[in-house]
Order: sequence, then C-alpha cells, then structure tokens
Amino acid sequence: MLRRFAAYYAPYRGLFLLDFGCAILAGLLELAFPMAIKIFVDDLLPTQSWDLILLAAFGLLVMYVINTALTAVVVYWGHMLGINIETDMRRKAFEHLQKLSFRFYDNQKTGHLIARVTKDLEEIGEVAHHGPEDLFIALMTFLGAFALMLYVNVELALITAVIVPIVAWVTSRYGGRMTTNWRALYSRVGDFNVRVEENVGGMRLVQAFANEDHERKLFAKDNANYRRTKLEAYKIMATSTSLSYMSMRLVQLIVMLAGSYLILTGDLTYGGFVGFLLLVTFFFRPVEKINAVIETYPKGIAGFRRYTELLATEPDITDAPDARPVENLQGSIRYENVSFGYAPDREILKNIDLTIPAGNTIAFVGPSGAGKTTLCSLLPRFYDVLAGRITIDGIDIRDMTLASLRKQIGIVQQDVFLFGGTLRENIAYGRLDASDEEIMEAVRRARLDQVVAALPAGLDTMVGERGVKLSGGQKQRLAIARIFLKDPPILILDEATSALDTQTEREIQESLEALSRERTTLVIAHRLATIRKADRIVVIADQGIAEEGSHEALMAKNSLYRKMHDVQFADTTLLTAES
Repeated sequence: MLRRFAAYYAPYRGLFLLDFGCAILAGLLELAFPMAIKIFVDDLLPTQSWDLILLAAFGLLVMYVINTALTAVVVYWGHMLGINIETDMRRKAFEHLQKLSFRFYDNQKTGHLIARVTKDLEEIGEVAHHGPEDLFIALMTFLGAFALMLYVNVELALITAVIVPIVAWVTSRYGGRMTTNWRALYSRVGDFNVRVEENVGGMRLVQAFANEDHERKLFAKDNANYRRTKLEAYKIMATSTSLSYMSMRLVQLIVMLAGSYLILTGDLTYGGFVGFLLLVTFFFRPVEKINAVIETYPKGIAGFRRYTELLATEPDITDAPDARPVENLQGSIRYENVSFGYAPDREILKNIDLTIPAGNTIAFVGPSGAGKTTLCSLLPRFYDVLAGRITIDGIDIRDMTLASLRKQIGIVQQDVFLFGGTLRENIAYGRLDASDEEIMEAVRRARLDQVVAALPAGLDTMVGERGVKLSGGQKQRLAIARIFLKDPPILILDEATSALDTQTEREIQESLEALSRERTTLVIAHRLATIRKADRIVVIADQGIAEEGSHEALMAKNSLYRKMHDVQFADTTLLTAES
C-alpha cells in the first residue's frame, strides 16, 4: 500500500524535493541552536567582549531569518504538494465511478460513494505532505540530537536514551488502534451521508406522511454512532499524547537533577548544561512530531485504504481490446438466444430470440418484474448478457466501443432525471456542442417552445434540483427535446407517459410519435392504448417471450395480450362510469 501511495508523488517530484530539502535544512539549523547557546555561554560570555556578543547575536538572527524562509516554503509548497495529490486521487476516484456499471450502483448507497470521494480523501493531503517529511525529519533530528548530546556529556545522553523504548512502545501501540478506529469512523460518515441524502431528497414524502419524528429518531441514532466512534478516537489520542508528554517531562526532570550533580562535581559546564537541556527538547521533538502524525496518519491511511478498495472494483462492462467505434447505424437489432439474470443462478430472461427491423416500433408489455426494462437495458450494455449475443446491423454490440454504442441510442424514462441547472444546460446534455439554434429547434419539435416563451428567463430558467420547479409533462418534454438534439437512430421509451394525466399523456404521445419517426423504437408500455400503432407487440412473461404480433392479430385470438387489454379497459370503463 505504501508503494501505491508513493506512486502519487511521481508527477510532483520537483515540488517534493523542494519541500523535503527545505525541511531538512530547517531541521539542521534547529539542531545548531543549542550548540550555539553552549558556545555563547561557555566561550563568549567569559570574554566579556560586547562586540563578539553582538556579532554572535547577529549570526543567530541571520540563522532565524533563513529558517523562517525555509519554514514558509515548507508550509505553503508542502501543502501544495499534499493538495495536488489529494486532487489527483479525487479525480481518479470520480473517473473510476464513471466506468462502473449499473450492477455496481445497484448494490451501493449514494451517501457511501459521496464519502469515498470527499471525506475519505480529506486527510490524505495532510499525510502526503507531513507523512514522509515528518518521519524523516523526526529520525534525522532524533539521531542528530543524540549525537550532539553524546558530544556534550555521555552519561546524561545515556540516561536520556533509556526512556526512548518506552515512548516508542506507547506510540506504536496506540497508533494501530487509531487506524482501526478511523476506518470505522469513515464508515459512520457514509451512513451519516446516506441518512441526510435520503431525508433531504425525500422531504416531500416525509412531510406528506408526517414522519418527521421517525426521521429525527433515525438521524439521532446515526448521529450518536458517529459521536461515539469519534469520542473513542479522541480517547485513544488523549491517552497516547498524555503518556508521551509525561515521559518527556520525566526525562527533563531527571536530566535537570543529574546535570546539576555533574555541574557540582565539575564534570559539566554551565553552557553544556543549558545546551543539553535544549537538546533534550529537540531529542523528544521527534516524538511530538510522531504524535502529530499519529493523529493524521490513521485518518489518511484509513481513507486511502477505502480509496484503494474503490479503485480495486473492476468495471464488469468494458470495451473489448478490439472494440471499434461505430457511426450512423441503421438500427436493425437482433437478440440471439439471449439469457440474463442479476445473479448467475437466477435467470430473468432465458433464450430470447427477437428480430427488430430498422425503423420499426416494437412495444414490450407484460406483468411487472417480467423483464421488459431489463431486456431493453441489455441493448446499451448497461448490463451484459450471460449467454447469447445482441447485434445491431449485424455487429455484436460487445465489438463496439461503449461510448459510440450509447451515442446511437436515446432513452426517455418515466422518471426523468434533470440536473439542477438551467433548461438550456439540461437540453444541451443530449449533445454538449449544440448551438443555440439547434437547441431551440429541439425545443420546438418537443413542443416545449410555448413553455419556454412563457418563462421570464426563457432557456436560462433554473429548473431546481432534479427539476422540482417543472411539472411532470414539462420534464417529459424536456427529456424528449434532449433526445431530438441527440438524434440517435435507436430509441428506448421506458413507460415515458405512465405517470401523466390523460390530457398531458395525449400531448406527450404526439411528441413521442414525432420523435420515433424513422427510428428503431423500443417501447415499454403499461397503458396498452399508447401502443396500438406499434409495428409489433411483444408480450414478456416468465423468463421470456410469451407471444408477439400486431395489436389486431393479438386481439383476434385468445391471447395473453387480449386478456391484459380486456382487464385494463374494463377497469377504465368502470372508473369512467363511477366518475
């Protein structure tokens, strides 16, 4: 894992060397200060030469100015190194999420994924900056200070060194527990994000059912779990810091007593005593640095482990090595002995054989859960078939690049997803390089022009999060305009009008018919009245195709479609009579 982490420094080698080099120089200058004080007390003060004292003071001032400049470089450029690495990791994580298939997202919670790209990476920048630097400087300062302590007085140096293994044991013992705790904390943050996201996104449902108190209790539970886990982390941190502090102060006290005895016996000078006390501080400063690393390192490493786990999730749908881009497909589709299931041992579709000529409109009907949407989701490779193959114009869709395949297919769903920007931005999502004239033409063809004209800001009107400011019919028209702009040869309409009232449905249906003209169109329908004009109707039942034919042909015999039709229209007649 450390090797993988170190690889992120490669693009910023120069910045790393600048930061590291300045930190080393600053550490060496810090070590020089106690020895300068020893010389000042033992050699300069006895001379009673004010000129030499002022010259030495000026030399110390120059050293401090240089050290100040070095520290400024380490703080600013070092943190730039850290944030650059954090930014690269966040970009890589986001790009990886774009590659993962529907199967991955089916089993994940949005809040956890958001935490992977945000909270998990927050401390990595600090670890990237301080981790290698602080550990190296700590080792250098530790060895340098000990060597100077031996130079000043061997006995005092050895007394000081006795306590080091104890402090090291304390540091390593609590460091491992901190890493485990912070991993648990990041998981709590994911749960926390899920709760907040679901509550805010479903606020209309929450308030409609007057379930605010229930949501408060659920939130309070997650909030309490987060608080408890974080307090456990701080308890470990407090214990580690307190023990380290006590160890260092105990050594200083022992050194002060032992040094006083050596001065009285004439084995240590006053300057040596003062300098040694300062060196003790520098000798244990690495321990303080390690304690600081212990606070950030477990957070960063826990986040990095979760980050690497995300990157280790291999996309199950990718371009084949010899996949080629396709353009201007005619739209002739064949399902050849296709089988599929969300789990290998539970097939939803089995041995499907279906031919759809280019330009035809094919409607899929059947009970909920029979596999209508699944069958259509296989075409743009949102999922891959378990057996058989699907071809367009005779080309296996797995031999096409994913991007080029999906550019040939337009999808209008019942639940239209809109981004929280403007009308223009949402329509232009169909083709990002479209001109204003092309966008307006798509608006006109989707019969959205009157709506746009009535808005004060026109196409620059903000639609709100997920299009909350628009009606259901307006959102559907926007989705249709988006497909007009994309202009694909193949169209999938997934119950695009089932949530609309009768009048709006009729208007949207006219727009959909215009959109479907001269395109291969796959329609998933619940309301059978909307598919009478389809070239062919395919009834999907358990694991496959039960029957197919035109509306007239299926109605002429005792078919499953006719039974569904009679039940639906009997219900419609009953509702009309009651009203």
